[in-house]
Amino acid sequence: MIELDASTVLLQWAVGGMLGCWFTTRHREVGLGYGWLLRGTYVLMAGASVYIGFASTSPSSTSETIRNFAAIAVTGVIALGLGQSIVRRKVGVSGFVDEHDRRSQRIAEMTGIDREGAEKEVGEGKEFAPLLDLAPVAFGLIALIAAGVSDGGNDAVAIIRTIVGAAFLGFVSDAMLLGHWYLVQPGLPRRHVNEIVKAFLFIWPLEVIVMLIPTGMFSVFTGSVDDGWGGQLGWFWVACAITTGVLAVVTLKALQERAYSAVMAATGLMYLAILTAFGTDLVARAVLAG
Repeated sequence: MIELDASTVLLQWAVGGMLGCWFTTRHREVGLGYGWLLRGTYVLMAGASVYIGFASTSPSSTSETIRNFAAIAVTGVIALGLGQSIVRRKVGVSGFVDEHDRRSQRIAEMTGIDREGAEKEVGEGKEFAPLLDLAPVAFGLIALIAAGVSDGGNDAVAIIRTIVGAAFLGFVSDAMLLGHWYLVQPGLPRRHVNEIVKAFLFIWPLEVIVMLIPTGMFSVFTGSVDDGWGGQLGWFWVACAITTGVLAVVTLKALQERAYSAVMAATGLMYLAILTAFGTDLVARAVLAG
């Protein structure tokens, strides 16, 4: 059995979200504001995880204590990354500036109207290194392993569920937020949102599989685990799991359309996918904790 712990859920969301942040920003084409949005959001989640964790942790629980202190490290390094990105903002993002200049040159060649290229201000030091966003993921991995051990039951199964769930929740959230970012940066290549949705679609079956590993959701269908609703929560979980995968596939199909509105349609679909994804992860955890 596993437990549904608010501190762990928030930590999963923050760590998985930061992994998704690095997954997109490593290309150095998305504007700095996108990284600020994600780091600002996830540092609050990680901080809330620390607060809830220390408020509810038993002093005798070593694994929960490790989780809480590792969560402090996660919060600190996300804040550090956010701070460094702001300090180095004048340096800009190399890929974004290069793409701007390329488009400007193309317009000049087509229209004969010369436009000045974007001037990249060197400033002090180098541009923000996206690898710094992996630091909270490293500390978060320690925290999530400790959280899995503290959940009880089969340690290996609990740890796998916790880690996969983190990536699952983080990537679906980042895909939705990235879709919105195209309103701010309309010239951003569509391949970035395609890439993160495909990654989420790869994680989706892993999430379903780890929730079926004994003791898992199969036990709800056989009656070995009582969900308290005569098996209805089990079927609700099935509906959420299937719908999440379908929404991800439909999102990729929508992104194949040439119209710019396709990106907004895909963003709306990922909104729905967030709801069903949380149903897929949290409903299973809640039922198996019962």
